[in-house]
Formats: sequence, structure tokens, C-alpha cells
Amino acid sequence: MPQGQPAVVPDDGLTTRQRRNRPLVVVHTGIGKGKSTAAFGLALRGWTQGWPIGVFQFVKSAKWKVGEEHALKVLGASGKGGSVAWHKMGEGWSWVQRDRQLSNEDAAREGWEQVKRDLAAQTYRLYVLDEFAYPMHWGWVDTDEVVRVLRERPGTQHVVVTGRNAPQALVELADLVTDMTKVKHPMDAGQKGQRGIEW
Repeated sequence: MPQGQPAVVPDDGLTTRQRRNRPLVVVHTGIGKGKSTAAFGLALRGWTQGWPIGVFQFVKSAKWKVGEEHALKVLGASGKGGSVAWHKMGEGWSWVQRDRQLSNEDAAREGWEQVKRDLAAQTYRLYVLDEFAYPMHWGWVDTDEVVRVLRERPGTQHVVVTGRNAPQALVELADLVTDMTKVKHPMDAGQKGQRGIEW
């Protein structure tokens, strides 16, 4: 793709600008490392553009302090780019009463319900649905509904979904899909994750 020129110009009736600014569904899947990291990199780019960013972590524990979370929250509070809202399933989601006990499955469903509400309200310009492929793969959230909601979302909202085993229907809907493959990983040689690399 020389000089950023597309290989194909579709006959879709859109101008170059309209086609360039279409909202995207992005999927980062596969067994390799870097799916969430790449999504958070997109969040940094969106923040720089002044976009409101919504991060929804569907599987990772609330106790796990991810480096990108701190960085994006600081940037969001700086007033120099877009706002950043960060929600974790492991905390029971910020909009669910703290004393309510939810199973992981219930929490994932509640998180998806909130994402649907935010998409309908056009709350964010970029949504990072981190590890959201897992609740679909496990049957906790209906993939057909997810595909329908994402296809019909209003406005110019970009959505990034990460996680292994992304369902085929989601892959087919997506505009950009990256399958992270593992060639080597330190864990294969018995080395545990380390600060600054894994978190």
C-alpha cells in the first residue's frame, strides 16, 4: 500500500473524506501477546485527537493495576486531550452497587448492557472492549446481539474488541482484524511476567 493509498476504491457513492472517516470495528485476537496493548495504543491516539475514550475491561481482575490505566487516567484528567473513563468487571462495574455480588458471567452481561447504553447515547468516540472476545466465546454474551448492536451503532463511534477466540461473526463484521501469533515468549522458558512488560 504505497503512500497510504488504498489498493481498491469501492463504488459505494462515498467521497474520499466520507470513506476515510467511517467508524470502525477493530478486533485484536489470537494467542500472541499485545492485543490489549495495541488497543490502548489506539486509545492514546484517540485521546490526542480529543476523543472521549471508554475502556471496559471484561475479564482482568480489578486488583490488577495495568500501567496503561494509570497513564490514560492521568492524560484524561489533564484537560489536554479527550476524557478517559475506565471500567473494570472485577470491581463489579462502577455503575453497579458495590454490595451487590455478581458472578463473572452476570458482571460481563451487565458490562455489555452498559456498553449498549453508551453506544446508544454516543457517550464515547472510541470504545476499548478489553478481553470482550472471551464472554462471547464462553456464551456469556450473545454474539449475534453484539454484532447487530455494533453494526447498527449511531454516529462515528469506533469500537476495539480484544481477546483470544474472537467469534467468526464478529471477525466478519469487523473492518480491521489482527490475529496476534506467538513466535516466542519468555514464559515458554519459565520466566514469569514482569513489571513494565506485562503490566
